Amino acid sequence: MRVRTHAIRRIPVMLVAAVIVGLTAGTAVAGEKVTVSISAGKNIFLNGKDGVSPCQSCHGPQALGIDDQGTPRLAGIGYAYVVKQLTNFANEDRINVLMNVMAKGLSEQDRRDVAAYLNTLEPATEPSDLAALKASGTPVGESYKGQILVRYGVAGKAPACQSCHGFNGRGADPVYPAIGQQKFVYLVNQLKSWRDGSRANDPLGQMRAVAKNLTDDDINDAATFLSHAPKSTIGDGYVINNQSVLGNLNIVN
Repeated sequence: MRVRTHAIRRIPVMLVAAVIVGLTAGTAVAGEKVTVSISAGKNIFLNGKDGVSPCQSCHGPQALGIDDQGTPRLAGIGYAYVVKQLTNFANEDRINVLMNVMAKGLSEQDRRDVAAYLNTLEPATEPSDLAALKASGTPVGESYKGQILVRYGVAGKAPACQSCHGFNGRGADPVYPAIGQQKFVYLVNQLKSWRDGSRANDPLGQMRAVAKNLTDDDINDAATFLSHAPKSTIGDGYVINNQSVLGNLNIVN
């Protein structure tokens, strides 16, 4: 098996960024900052609001996701990405029966507030329990094979995941979400949804173009590695903290 040893981008990042900015509903008139309330976002996440259940009931109190429910980690994955997904759920550009209902109950300001709160949470680690998943009958992949896909890609099949999502999938907000230390079950489900086209809200079809060439084994391998991938390593100690994005918002209380 040959591997790519350099980053590959099929679509210019700046073009993708422009598309995302246009879809996030998180931008204001030129020259103005978007105002967000951390306390309001926290209240919605922990307590919900009329017609909207607390986010923590599915995503956990620290927003780290729950494999048994197939729900993703939301903490620190990217402000712009969270706003975009909530907007897409509300508009039914992304289909999930529960999330469509929940997102419709949130105003545009609510979505911004929740996204801002999620990206102020202290970094925490709660990797998927792969042994327990395997014991329950869930197929689990080979981490070393997943590392090849994530870091280098495979010639003729897929580019390196980290060429867009950053080292070990630690994220590149505001364009690409953090997928490192994401929940295993969620990663597998989303890659399969990208592959079969049932999820189609990726800017310029990037994820569908990548996932269509992945086998079930490829997906399990990548998810196995990513679910436990450290954000930094010897020789690369940089850790994303999203402050560059939050710094461009007008944050109140």
